[in-house]
Amino acid sequence: MFTIDAILSLGSLVVPPAFDFIKKKFLKPHKDSPEATMGSLAMTKPEVLPAYVASTAKYLEAKVKWFNRDVVGPCSQWVIDLRAAIRPIGVILSFIILMAMLAAKVWAPDTDQTELAGIRYFCEVNVGSWFGSRMIKE
Repeated sequence: MFTIDAILSLGSLVVPPAFDFIKKKFLKPHKDSPEATMGSLAMTKPEVLPAYVASTAKYLEAKVKWFNRDVVGPCSQWVIDLRAAIRPIGVILSFIILMAMLAAKVWAPDTDQTELAGIRYFCEVNVGSWFGSRMIKE
């Protein structure tokens, strides 16, 4: 019974850092990036570097304007706060649910909680993935 719980908890704790490590180890940055071009220009033709930086800034500004073409105004602060709080609230609720299941099992050991296994698995993966994503170094 606890093997699935252990696999889900440890897996969700280890998978985010493992994928981050694999991504950083095997997916190297492209050689045709703006930074690589600036480095090459700085070594070969430093006089054109200011024009290149200005054109890159204008290009990025155009991309931002295109991305935000449907945005009418600034987002409300309560929407920003709600979006920032969704994952921590989910983790806190998962902790509460897991503690309630533990308390129910301690105070009534003869109760059958097999119907709640899916909820328990979800809560374990939710908590483990949150902590696993916190272990990733930027």
